Amino acid sequence: MSTTQSDAIEGTLRGCRPAEIDPIVIDADDLDSTAPEHLRDLKAELSARGYQPATLSVEACFDCEDTLATQREADRLREFVRAASFLGAGRIEVRVDEVSDPAAAEPALSALAERARREGVELVRAGGDATAA
Repeated sequence: MSTTQSDAIEGTLRGCRPAEIDPIVIDADDLDSTAPEHLRDLKAELSARGYQPATLSVEACFDCEDTLATQREADRLREFVRAASFLGAGRIEVRVDEVSDPAAAEPALSALAERARREGVELVRAGGDATAA
């Protein structure tokens, strides 16, 4: 990280003040949809109630050795990265419980982590699989 970025962050932090907002974790299973119009309404309603999504938590399953199934799961997870970014969440927690073919799943998860970074969201791996994205 460059000194310029660090200085900018420090300057921003110096100007911070407390807010009357409660950070929350949203479970992806509780979202009715990841469509932008739904997320816009959800974000407005949460804000009106004094809540700010801090983390979107989603379960991932790569328990199939089928390449198409791995791609479908990666596509599904990308929708949640977009949803986290749209909601203003700073992180997405991906719980990976089953991986039958790490050689197929790891590139998908690495690409997902990169997508999250570009969207301004930190991807955090959790779950039974100890490998990191």
